[in-house]
Amino acid sequence: MSRLKATVSRSAFASLLVFGAMSAATLPGDLSCYRTFQLGADLPAIARQVGSTPAQAKVIQSRPALIQELVWMPQSLGSSAQTESAKDIVFNFYNGELFRIVVNYDRYETEGLTSDDFVEALSTAYGITAKAATPVKAPAGPYGEQEEVVAQWQDPQYSFDLVRSSYGPTFKLVGVLKRLEAPAEAAILEAARLDKEEAPQREAAQAAQQEETERARLEKARLVNKPKFRP
Repeated sequence: MSRLKATVSRSAFASLLVFGAMSAATLPGDLSCYRTFQLGADLPAIARQVGSTPAQAKVIQSRPALIQELVWMPQSLGSSAQTESAKDIVFNFYNGELFRIVVNYDRYETEGLTSDDFVEALSTAYGITAKAATPVKAPAGPYGEQEEVVAQWQDPQYSFDLVRSSYGPTFKLVGVLKRLEAPAEAAILEAARLDKEEAPQREAAQAAQQEETERARLEKARLVNKPKFRP
């Protein structure tokens, strides 16, 4: 990519992020929103915004709290010369309330951009970043890739982390409603514990059901084949 093309690409990306992250209700330094999506909003409200329905949200777990996930793939910006930088946006709900937003940026639309480019653009919407001199290691990604938190924006109620993955590399932005983050994480851990604890009983029940199904199948076959059997 030529220097001029790279400069134009970075400028367009910065403008796009500002367009995406800000709205009439989201002034610079306001961490309560991403674009027009309000952390703490209920599932029906977010579903309406993305042209979906609450029924399309995936149930991650139903106990001890209901955790749901709704994935939205933004469309391009129509006739604008700018393209959509977000590949997809994942909304996570705790008992029906939006507690986390994960924006996965398209690796091709953001190719060549540095952490500083992202920080510069996002800071226009979210204010001064608490960018660390040394990136903070994050838990490994879903495919084992290493992730680092390279910048943070936060206030007493909300936080946003800019995360860089070793794969690509690629970037994502994670916004969290703090008052629900701990209860949601605790519920996820408890659900995993319950699943593990009940696994033997669940597997035994499945085995018994399979045995009963097979028994019924054989009995049905016996009723058909016995009358016509010729020794």
